[in-house]
Amino acid sequence: MSFSFLGVDHVQLAAYEGCEPEARRFYGELLGWAEVPKPESLRQRGGVWFQCGIHQVHIGVQKDFTPATKAHPAFEVRNINLLLKHLEERNIEVINDHARADEGVQRFYVNDPFGNRLEFLEWGVVRDE
Repeated sequence: MSFSFLGVDHVQLAAYEGCEPEARRFYGELLGWAEVPKPESLRQRGGVWFQCGIHQVHIGVQKDFTPATKAHPAFEVRNINLLLKHLEERNIEVINDHARADEGVQRFYVNDPFGNRLEFLEWGVVRDE
């Protein structure tokens, strides 16, 4: 083959019309992701974009929106226990999942304000028994 994949450029998550203020509070203020200006040609569609490490997360407006409750992005985190504490202190419901603990993976799930499932994980974490 003469083509190759370089990786993921961005993840698109959907939300309802008028989602931008809630998206800014959750992704921008709570998670601390920087907002990325949308290209002028796409601004009329609504939604908002954020930078997460080297990748972007795009929150797009979808008519007849239904949240993604199974399909989800997984975000690799450094110091996941600090993120977990940060979220719990702000009354964000966290769903712990120890299914991959034997691989040295600590992970948990949260739902964004729109009901989309998000996974956060860290490799090489030793669990306290």
